[in-house]
Amino acid sequence: MPITAAILLSFVLAPLVDLLRRWRLGRVPSVLIAVFVAIAIIGAIGTVIGSQVAQLAPRAPEYAGTIERKIEAARTYMAEKASGLLERIGYDATPLQTVPQGSAGAETSVKGDQPGSKPATSSPLELLQKYLSPILSPFATLGIVLVISIFVLLQKEDLRDRMIRLFGATDLHRTTVALDDAAQRLSRYFLAQLGLNSAFGVIIGAGLFFIGVPNPVLWGILSGLLRFVPYIGSFISAGLPITLATAVDPGWSMAI
Repeated sequence: MPITAAILLSFVLAPLVDLLRRWRLGRVPSVLIAVFVAIAIIGAIGTVIGSQVAQLAPRAPEYAGTIERKIEAARTYMAEKASGLLERIGYDATPLQTVPQGSAGAETSVKGDQPGSKPATSSPLELLQKYLSPILSPFATLGIVLVISIFVLLQKEDLRDRMIRLFGATDLHRTTVALDDAAQRLSRYFLAQLGLNSAFGVIIGAGLFFIGVPNPVLWGILSGLLRFVPYIGSFISAGLPITLATAVDPGWSMAI
């Protein structure tokens, strides 16, 4: 996966590298500048996503309570409809008895406080590994992607020549032209896809802003990123703000 992502990123950055090389900056400075630009953009997007999630997190209990009330109202409505239907066809519908929440909590506390149970202790190294591994793993993957992208961009012609020796040694000129043309077309395709998905995210974010959904910037960025997932990405990106709109609005107009 990191190698695949690095190759895709190198196709996106190749036009910028070619532009910088036409400005007589040299191959290595052009590649490093292009990669630093990519790091800055990725870092800015990650910072915005983190700040938006931090703003959203304190309101999560309130949103969860709204969703629970809506679910309870829907269940009550369906139970009343089912009860009325059963009464009309001649059955005696009795309400379901629910167990009070306090008794369930008391049972759980009694079971949890059994004698002889000791809290599990962990060493500082285990705690450090437990909490730092999920944080450092994405950064390690990103570092691998960036390093491989640098080498792919630096050795682009060498990689092309190696592919020629593997697949097209009988006609070097035509194979070279074909590979160069394919690389240019792929770069244009990925850049067009990036621009289209960015515009998609901007439109979604603006629409959610006018509708009144909280944190529209976050959902716009996620919509643009998820649209890279074929077929289902757009639907997944739609489900997140719709769920939030259901939690925010006491009614259903915002979600609709």
